[in-house]
Amino acid sequence: MSNSNSTARELLRLPVLVAAFGYLVDMYDLFLFSVVRVPSLQSLGLRDDALLHTGAMLLNMQMFGLLIGGIIWGVLGDKKGRLSVLFGSILIYSLANLANGFVETVPQYAFMRFIAGIGLAGELGAGVTLVAEVLPRKIRGYGTTLVATLGVIGAIMAYFMADLFEWRISYFIGGGLGLLLLLLRVRVFESGIYAKTKAMQISRGSFISLFTNGRRALRYLQCIAIGLPIWFAVGILITFSPEFGKAMQLNAPVVAGKAVMLAFAGQVFGDIASGLLSQLVRSRKKIILLFLLLSAAMVAVYLFLPFKDINTFYIFCVLLGFTNGYWALFVTVAAEMFGTNLRATVATTVPNFVRGAVIPLTTLFLFLKPSWGVLYSAGAVGLLTMIIALLALRGLDETFEKDLDYVE
Repeated sequence: MSNSNSTARELLRLPVLVAAFGYLVDMYDLFLFSVVRVPSLQSLGLRDDALLHTGAMLLNMQMFGLLIGGIIWGVLGDKKGRLSVLFGSILIYSLANLANGFVETVPQYAFMRFIAGIGLAGELGAGVTLVAEVLPRKIRGYGTTLVATLGVIGAIMAYFMADLFEWRISYFIGGGLGLLLLLLRVRVFESGIYAKTKAMQISRGSFISLFTNGRRALRYLQCIAIGLPIWFAVGILITFSPEFGKAMQLNAPVVAGKAVMLAFAGQVFGDIASGLLSQLVRSRKKIILLFLLLSAAMVAVYLFLPFKDINTFYIFCVLLGFTNGYWALFVTVAAEMFGTNLRATVATTVPNFVRGAVIPLTTLFLFLKPSWGVLYSAGAVGLLTMIIALLALRGLDETFEKDLDYVE
């Protein structure tokens, strides 16, 4: 019991809780657009195919903001500290999401999704880096799993808030929650590992240095690649689930918000399962491989199993979310793979580059769609992401219980 109590006390430390609840608000705001895409665009006067193409454009603007913000916050996280990112990022995305509730035109909407994307980019990487550095190495997998799990719960909250309130109010709620969280962060302290590194006369937070060494650059790109199937499923299969449901000729229209909520409900359990299994078998790579293979099978079932019942479709949304529930492990591996002077840069940019990969993935999907159709074009894109992820995972080292007190 003493070991269990000690683990619980470590996981309930303020830095861990703040990172976890911060990611909850982050994911609420990040996925709120997927939930309110259709009603918000309809209220701005868009109909039919414009809902898909304008929705894809707005999603890409948000993801482009994540790409830019990922680099900015990652560099700041290593140069100025993890806490500077936790404070700055949440302030920007909270204000941006409040502003989203006031948009009246598509260009305004696009600009505010871009600004929100910049703000949202900093939360996960800084939080996971801080948690990984303040927790003992044997239990840090539990800490990052807690962060990721609460984040996915935030995505589920987005569905319920959008179901209870008009889409503008849902944006106001997200922004308000973020500003409230800033009050809790006042008492959070910096990690000791980073504080020690900050006193050294070494380069910190140099994004360019990730590419000045061939092996380091390959390691970085491999970390990005193993997360691609997650955001293929989220950014294409789930975000555009109404269009997939129509192509499948289901017996009822798909509600995008419900599909998002169910997929992330599945991902909650997937994140918990993958995190616990990783601790049990003492390996990150083996469990990521297991979930990649399960994900590939579920994508094939989702796209090509000939079912027509809407409830069956929603069940597969849950299962698809579960098999993509290795997000916590993926981000943890990125944080563990690099030294303290580059850790925040990597842990922040890697998940955001995966999110930003939705831009080329949706572009390829829309390019193939006229000739291949919705289902087969999505299948081709999904197969491509899976092959890339499996090849990348094969070349990465195991990081379970790796000592993080080192520099590049």
